[in-house]
Amino acid sequence: MRTILLLCFVLLTPGVAWTQGLSDRIPPVENECVVLVHGLNRGDGSLFLMERLLSAAGYQVVNLDYPSRSATIDKLVGYLADAVAACDDRTVNFITHSLGGILVRGWIGMNDRGNLGRVVMLAPPNQGSELVDAMADLALYRFITGPAGQQLGTDEEGGPARFGPVDFDLGVIAGDRSLNPVFSAMIPGEDDGAVSVKSTKVEGMADHVVLPVTHTLMMNNPLVIAQAMIFLQTGHFDHALTYRELARRLTPK
Repeated sequence: MRTILLLCFVLLTPGVAWTQGLSDRIPPVENECVVLVHGLNRGDGSLFLMERLLSAAGYQVVNLDYPSRSATIDKLVGYLADAVAACDDRTVNFITHSLGGILVRGWIGMNDRGNLGRVVMLAPPNQGSELVDAMADLALYRFITGPAGQQLGTDEEGGPARFGPVDFDLGVIAGDRSLNPVFSAMIPGEDDGAVSVKSTKVEGMADHVVLPVTHTLMMNNPLVIAQAMIFLQTGHFDHALTYRELARRLTPK
């Protein structure tokens, strides 16, 4: 806990040079844009810390806000068009959380990807979630999640698995900690309280890493943010990176 508090202090302190702390892994950024796409029942504020640190590293950042409960996945994909257009002629990268990753898969499949860079997905239900399978018929679940939430099950024809393998530069970060043991009991294998580690994987991805984080809070975790930035610029994760090593790199000298 002390390490996490230290990292949060360092990351949020004005004047701290994030890129200096990871200079051996992250080169300077030029002409790069990152579109952030939040998850179900979230808003752009959930990715505020990610937005701030990416901006400090030199990226143009477009933090998309969209009404995740209002429509089906196919219709929500349309909200990405203006966000991508805001990147102008820069290379377009994506960092997504949960449902956001499925929307990006849908958008890439339907659009020209001439200036597409890399994509990092945080806890994407790429093969669907068994939790959705168990709860989709409950009226309260349908009310809370809306139409898109009904489409996140493991059905190969109606769920995220229908998008098939990926053919773009994708890194996936999964979590294996849960805040809800009841939900985890419905999910086979390691999980983050909403999505199994196995379900986050998809054929064609470039790299995959499992971190000790939960589905709900992972987007603000310093280790997750560091790994996301490393993948954007190197095309792979640093599988040896730990909280202690990250704290060493980021602590002001």
